[in-house]
Amino acid sequence: MAAELFDDFRRIVLEGRPLIDVRAPVEFEKGAFPNAVNLPLMDDEERRLVGICYKQKGNEAAVKLGHELVSGEKKAQRVKAWCDFKRKHPDALLYCFRGGQRSQISQRWMEEAGCDIPRLKGGYKAFRRFLIEETERSYERFSPIVLAGRTGCGKTLLLEKLPHAVDLEGLANHRGSSFGRKITPQPSQIDFENALAYDLIRKVEKGYGHLVFEDEGKNVGRLYLPLSLYRYLENAPLAVLETPMPKRVAITFEEYVLKGQEAYAKMGFDDPLARWSEDMHAALDRIRKRLGGERHKEASALLREATLAQRNRGDMAKHELWIEYLLKHYYDPMYDYQIARRKERIVFRGEKEAMEAWLRERSRCTTSP
Repeated sequence: MAAELFDDFRRIVLEGRPLIDVRAPVEFEKGAFPNAVNLPLMDDEERRLVGICYKQKGNEAAVKLGHELVSGEKKAQRVKAWCDFKRKHPDALLYCFRGGQRSQISQRWMEEAGCDIPRLKGGYKAFRRFLIEETERSYERFSPIVLAGRTGCGKTLLLEKLPHAVDLEGLANHRGSSFGRKITPQPSQIDFENALAYDLIRKVEKGYGHLVFEDEGKNVGRLYLPLSLYRYLENAPLAVLETPMPKRVAITFEEYVLKGQEAYAKMGFDDPLARWSEDMHAALDRIRKRLGGERHKEASALLREATLAQRNRGDMAKHELWIEYLLKHYYDPMYDYQIARRKERIVFRGEKEAMEAWLRERSRCTTSP
């Protein structure tokens, strides 16, 4: 059978096609695609040696060395891993960096083992270029609405209920604030951009007239929005979610204390509460300058007292005190300043039920908000 090439990148996205990435682990870690698994033709050291050989002696000698390094039982194990994956995922595709020798060799070895698989034309580089270009083309097919509101008002919870919402914080694995770091790491910048492109392509394909984004800055944790998307959202209409303070405290308590501590416990730390407290104090230290020395001292004391009450008596109610303190004295003044500068962009205000109804109506609307 002739080696098959596949270049319908949109279909890969819409169908969620599984992908075998035969690049070295160091390449995969820098960035890959959703639904991709790294089953390398060469490991990092083998790739390094082949690269040196290529520079010193040329392509033919490098290919020969590669075959020597990946032979016998090592070759058999790698071919088996590819074929096992293909049997579990009959619609899988194969790629290397440029769709060149590595994926061609991998494809040929699989065919020799009786396991045919198409490879991506142009490889990782071509698919990545498609996703970048398609992200920018998508702006012509939807109008954005930015969901704003004070910290803890429940923006993320509302977005999770909307089929036409793009959850930037979810894609970035970060809650978008000074306290937003999660115990699990953020993806690489390239992984974030690729996942975002997948999400945009799929939602645009469904024909939503508007897509809803949470109010973010240029960065979500250490990751940053594609500049073209950031600029597109800069002047988008704002919908402001309004939530009473007691509910905001409860939402923040649930997310940052209950769920936060649960995540630390699952990581298997000897003392997860101590580790959680340490990281929360570190987050407080990061905002010391903007919070002010005296308020930083008061917030730190409230957090310390709450942690001691939880440890000594199992009383978690005191956590609500430092949460409300920070909402009132740090987050709300900052939000009021930022929203005042953009008040002319506000097109709707409302509490949860009214906001959800208004946003759902926009999902069917293709005209202005």
